[in-house]
Parts: sequence; C-alpha cells; structure tokens
Amino acid sequence: MAKTVFDVLNQKLTEIKTSSEEFLHSGGAKDFAGYKEVCGVIRGLDAALREINELSRNYMEDEDD
Repeated sequence: MAKTVFDVLNQKLTEIKTSSEEFLHSGGAKDFAGYKEVCGVIRGLDAALREINELSRNYMEDEDD
C-alpha cells in the first residue's frame, strides 16, 4: 500500500517526538526551564499525532463510502 500524506506526517512527527524523549532520558535538559520546554514540545507533538490519526481515519471512512 502506498504511503499517504498522513503516514508521512505521522512518521516524521513520531521521529521528532522520539528524539525529544531520548534527549530528556539522556539528561539533555540543562535546567528546569529546558525540561519544561521539551515536555511542551512532546505534548504538542502528541496532540498533532492524535489529530493526524483522526483525520486519517475520517479520510479513509469517506473513501469507503
């Protein structure tokens, strides 16, 4: 099956999220402000991924109709 734009976005954002999580796990944040910033990025990426998955589901359902 060919990749859709949803698949590409999901993959790229997941890679960025994983990178951010690894940064935190390795102790990369220099201070609490840096930690909070990366946590905000992760939270935003989670929200974006949820929206992409919902849009993808809706798109696929419309295609089936």
